[in-house]
Amino acid sequence: MTTWLPIESNPEVLNKYLGKLGVSPLWNIVDIYGVEDEMLAFVPSPLKSLIFLFPCTDVYEAFRAQEDEELKAKNIEHPKSLFYMRQYVHNACGTIALVHAILNNPEIELEEKSFMKNFFDDAKDKTPEERGRQLENDTGFIETHESMANEGQTAAPDINQKVYNHFIAFVHHEGQLYELDGRKNFPIAHGQTSPDNLLKDAVAVCKKYIALDPNEVRFTLLGLVPTQ
Repeated sequence: MTTWLPIESNPEVLNKYLGKLGVSPLWNIVDIYGVEDEMLAFVPSPLKSLIFLFPCTDVYEAFRAQEDEELKAKNIEHPKSLFYMRQYVHNACGTIALVHAILNNPEIELEEKSFMKNFFDDAKDKTPEERGRQLENDTGFIETHESMANEGQTAAPDINQKVYNHFIAFVHHEGQLYELDGRKNFPIAHGQTSPDNLLKDAVAVCKKYIALDPNEVRFTLLGLVPTQ
């Protein structure tokens, strides 16, 4: 499997990355400093996606395996209009979370002939697996991701160093809350939501993941919101 350098959960870096990918500057990534209602009240509205960074602990991996088996048995179908892609590149989860967040919000404009627009135009009619393979070989994404991974407040780790933290995105689509994680075999539907309730409903799911391991504290919440 191909390996990229991990990208930092730093809004300054991620927003620069979005700009290089061709995303409209009218939207940006911000930190969300807590899951309590009073902290969520400070998040600019409307939130278009919640991005969650968490550690892939043994407890979580066991939960993920059990969830996968249960959902496979149900043979659930998801809307074809939901843009979902698999992850076949180590440490590409930050890029994939951004792709999921942006491309499931068509009102967020993309520059013509930009990396993100070209990727979407080529991938929109493909399967999640084909999209994942396309990203693996997309020179524009590869080079831009690498340049962003070398920015931020901490030095980029060795490319062969194991990284335990993982990015996923939550979006609203056709009245449902979807968790989009390229390591999973399919999108995960978490029930009804709305644009106004997306933040609170997505945070509720994140709280469940946090509760899997009460001794773990390495969690980060980010929001895709209008630029202030």
